[in-house]
Amino acid sequence: MIINENNFILQLKKHNEKALEYVISKYGGLLKSVISKRLYLYPEDVEECLYDTFMKIWQNIDCYDENKTSFKSWATAIAAYRAIDRLRVIRKADIITGIDDEVFENCMAISEDEVFNEAYGEFLECLDENDRELFTKLFIEGLSVSEVSQNIGTEKSVIYNRVSRGRKKIKKSYPLLFSRWRE
Repeated sequence: MIINENNFILQLKKHNEKALEYVISKYGGLLKSVISKRLYLYPEDVEECLYDTFMKIWQNIDCYDENKTSFKSWATAIAAYRAIDRLRVIRKADIITGIDDEVFENCMAISEDEVFNEAYGEFLECLDENDRELFTKLFIEGLSVSEVSQNIGTEKSVIYNRVSRGRKKIKKSYPLLFSRWRE
């Protein structure tokens, strides 16, 4: 049987290896690119992560719903998440092997909330106190713009403008973090 764009998903669901070969040849470059962008500091791990991605596609093809998204988007998302998972493992290993036991135990004693709050505070240092409070209410406490508007007695449009200006300040302060995002 010839595998093509019209039947490869059905054949993947039947676990036809030729369909997997088709996916590798058709989408392999794209998936490798997605993985390479995330693992650019660890090029030696790209190939293994790519193999893991194809394995995940093979194992989870039954979860794919063509009514929700295209196969290309679905496979790209799997590749991105596999790369992120791989990066977490690598960085955790780097951290653990790079520090002694006492330092490691001290780090483990710090709660995730403390780490998050510290990082969040540093991230918003470029904003003035009022904007920090606004960002905290919107993005940490999860309040809606309407709720924040009522709480601080300001028009919604003012809040949207302050958030927009704040985002620009943050992007300007952290250009490497937002290099892939456009204004």
